[in-house]
Amino acid sequence: MSQRKYFGTDGVRGRVGDFPITPDFAVKLGWAAGTVLSASGNQRVLVGKDTRLSGYMLESALEAGLLSAGVSVEFLGPMPTPAVAYLTRNFRAAAGIVISASHNPYYDNGIKFFSDSGSKLPDSVEAEIERLLDEPIRCVPSENMGRASRIDDAPGRYIEFCKSVFPSDLSLKGLKIVVDCAHGATYHIAPDVLTELGADIWEIGTEPNGVNINEKCGATHLDGLREQVLAHKADLGFALDGDGDRIMMVTSSGRIVDGDDIIYILARAAQQDGLLQGGIVGTLMSNFALEKFFTDRRIPFVRAKVGDRYVMEELVKRDWRIGGENSGHIINRQFHSTGDGIIAGLQVLTAMQREGRSLDELLENFVKFPQALVNVRFNASSDPLAAENVRAVVQEVERALGNNGRVLLRKSGTEPLIRVMVEGKDAKTVRKFAEEIASEVEAASN
Repeated sequence: MSQRKYFGTDGVRGRVGDFPITPDFAVKLGWAAGTVLSASGNQRVLVGKDTRLSGYMLESALEAGLLSAGVSVEFLGPMPTPAVAYLTRNFRAAAGIVISASHNPYYDNGIKFFSDSGSKLPDSVEAEIERLLDEPIRCVPSENMGRASRIDDAPGRYIEFCKSVFPSDLSLKGLKIVVDCAHGATYHIAPDVLTELGADIWEIGTEPNGVNINEKCGATHLDGLREQVLAHKADLGFALDGDGDRIMMVTSSGRIVDGDDIIYILARAAQQDGLLQGGIVGTLMSNFALEKFFTDRRIPFVRAKVGDRYVMEELVKRDWRIGGENSGHIINRQFHSTGDGIIAGLQVLTAMQREGRSLDELLENFVKFPQALVNVRFNASSDPLAAENVRAVVQEVERALGNNGRVLLRKSGTEPLIRVMVEGKDAKTVRKFAEEIASEVEAASN
């Protein structure tokens, strides 16, 4: 991935109007992707988007490029990223394309791809698309050009799919749920799913206007959801991000529930039901309490690099089912080929209804370790992580923490920062250790 010119860990992304999120590049990307993806003989591609105003422009530009490659395009309109993955598989399309920048502000956008199996494109396919991006567009003959159409019942199909993962012998009747859709792609999906399963809901973040996506709402801004849960005396709250592939929650008491909490609930329930299948995949940022919980119960646990793409790679390699990130990307391969916020939320609700316990009660025995994070800016020509003084202080802190904490130093992938993270049982001690390490990193950076 580090050698790519255009693709990041989640497709192509950037500020609208700045390269590569421009109409001319989108046309070229559509042609290159269409040429590569249709090589198998399947010339059908689905295109969905979130609610950003710029989605119209990118959708039209991609359409022109795809049609010029002889690929027929079927538009889904505003749909969650995991919905595009599901429908791509369901319609036997060659690929699915999502126009979204996930949890980013409205002025950003991106283009990402799913294969015919509903999973992220293999690196080799992305590399071939990138190779063609450096070549001139060569249109197929006029009689071989693709056609464009729209799938009008896409939302209904996905709503039924989401409902199908909730056990038919259970109901959400009697539950009061606040759902925050971040003015994003789930605005016309998540409320219907919960209502049709019997819940009483209050909606927030369901009035997109093209520029309010993720604006002080959704999975990255939980204050509004927490306020509404407490005001309505709701049983819990859901917060999805702009494209619906991540979820955060709030309990009836106002406790914030992140991805680590959700993985704890899902893994515990799966083990009780005999459906765990192997172990759990977290990331480098997963809380140490999660690792300790699994270790104590002899459940295998591995950490992938940060990014749901890498979590999925580990799950597939080991043929495990459950994994995710503390940011709310949750994957359960028993139900879907990618992370899905709505489905993860329904799995938590299933655990609640099966056990007859509230969300607070499900989490009463799971206490996360305090975590301290310090960012240190460094000179790109230096390598502070290799410095002897840095290694020495890290070893000293690790000895002090023993089996009740950990140290993580990693370079940011987007800016010249080293992120120093320390976890342990005592918040003050953890902060002190993080600052000591950060001080040595800073000294080694000069």
